[in-house]
Amino acid sequence: MSNSLVLVLNSGSSSLKFAIIDGKTGATNLTGLAECFGLPEANISWKINGEKDGMPLTPNSDKNLEESIAKLVELVDQTGLKDSLIAVGHRVVQGGDIFKQSTTPVTEKSLADVKSLIDLAPLHNAANAKGIEEGLKLFPNLPQFITVDTGFHQTMPEEAFMYPIPQELYRDLKIRRYGAHGTSHYFVSQEAAKMLGKKPEDCNFITCHLGNGGSISAIKHGECIDTSMGLTPLAGVMMGTRSGDIDPSIYAHLMNHGWTSDEVFTMLNKKSGLLGISGKTSDFRGIADGYAEGDKDCTLAFKMFTYRVAKYIGSYLVAIGEPIDGLVFTGGIGENSRPMREDVISRLAVMGYEIDKAKNDVTWLGEKGTISKKETPWTVVIPTNEEFVIAQQSLALVEAAKK
Repeated sequence: MSNSLVLVLNSGSSSLKFAIIDGKTGATNLTGLAECFGLPEANISWKINGEKDGMPLTPNSDKNLEESIAKLVELVDQTGLKDSLIAVGHRVVQGGDIFKQSTTPVTEKSLADVKSLIDLAPLHNAANAKGIEEGLKLFPNLPQFITVDTGFHQTMPEEAFMYPIPQELYRDLKIRRYGAHGTSHYFVSQEAAKMLGKKPEDCNFITCHLGNGGSISAIKHGECIDTSMGLTPLAGVMMGTRSGDIDPSIYAHLMNHGWTSDEVFTMLNKKSGLLGISGKTSDFRGIADGYAEGDKDCTLAFKMFTYRVAKYIGSYLVAIGEPIDGLVFTGGIGENSRPMREDVISRLAVMGYEIDKAKNDVTWLGEKGTISKKETPWTVVIPTNEEFVIAQQSLALVEAAKK
């Protein structure tokens, strides 16, 4: 039995990914995804040693995360590998100015630090903290680690992470751009470099992690130099329920019309984005279906989404300032929405981008592959594997502690 098995818990704003992963090889004995939390179609699916199964979760419930973690415990027992686990690795979205390294041990202080940053990632850090607390309860004898999404973005230069506001707000309150999805951006950039047969430090990529939450990063010589999310995951591209970039004076304008701060905050984080425009769903699959059927509101949501993604890509070509080795799509939407990718690439035609429709049509459901035409800028889909990165880095700290 391998002595490098790590249980990874990746609690998101509307989902829970989990896996038992070999931190050396990436082999998995258990993988699973609970998704669509709070929606009628909430469900959990898993695979144990190649055998798939699943079940619905309680529809329209605010307890889907707890429900999913309870089911996870049953699944770990079914694998018979509970006693072979060497660590539990947790994903945390926001590390603020506290977490300087990508991965750190779970302690009372580090857990408190995660909770102290909830206001910077309101839809995520609370769920992340809950996952850590459950892990501590269920596996008290295992070392546990936090991998923060902000870690990969710590290489951004000041001109990228600073906001054009009085500098004392950064010095005193640490208000700056932090980004998110760093674990995913790191993984797909490493994989893209491998596909080209090059070292990451010799490559420039624009990576698009598009899911219910979405972010785009500019990666120059293997390091992040800019990313679309900001102080919190509210900034950047349009998302499932989050607005992305808007005029900040909208906040004050609404408050002048009787809204409270909490009401504006909730609206921008939970009632905007695809849900706010379509009036129907925050799930991009429903948006794409409505677009295909000619639904006016879903069409607007679809077009707004692809337009804003394409604008960020164009701006990051400028940010990198050198030839781009590749444009990478990943995340639930990036990996699976073929019409979204086609529409985004069509908007980049002025820069020479052109999609190979046949390749694009067969690249989804976990498939990795090039979707651009020959002699045009390389565009590729790479399924993300944040869980493997978390397992790798957790294992590295376990082994370092033994030395």
